[in-house]
Amino acid sequence: MTTLVVSTASAWAMVGFWTIQLVHYPMLAAYSAHSPRAAASNHQRRITWLVGPLLAAEGLTALILLVDRPPTMGVGQAWLAAVLLGVALISTVLIQVPLHTRLAAAHDIEAAQRLIATNWIRTGAWTGRALVLAAVLMRGRPRNFQFGRPPKGDLNR
Repeated sequence: MTTLVVSTASAWAMVGFWTIQLVHYPMLAAYSAHSPRAAASNHQRRITWLVGPLLAAEGLTALILLVDRPPTMGVGQAWLAAVLLGVALISTVLIQVPLHTRLAAAHDIEAAQRLIATNWIRTGAWTGRALVLAAVLMRGRPRNFQFGRPPKGDLNR
């Protein structure tokens, strides 16, 4: 169950790509005209320390869940979550990284617009993965569980 919790938490952290999608990339597209190399290198330097450990946790827990699932997780859910992670990673390597490289070289409005448009692939994949994992995690909670209240019969009330 610990693997499921770590996997779910890291997936929801990656859902932060909504912020990248809706705020950061449009700003990067606009402001990189003034200093494209600085904008690209600042983005890469600042995002790597955050996303790197999350991606490591995502990859490791996805692999573990494929072979050692909690009782609340079906084989289909484990594979769906893994495939969604694969979609996000493949999109990153094949589409977004080359676009970031183009933006680091020079202001390129076409590359910036393509980055914004194609980043929906990752945003959707991570959101879907997080929802699948959250559904599995919630299925494992006790039946009498209520947020903010101790379970019935808890002596520490």
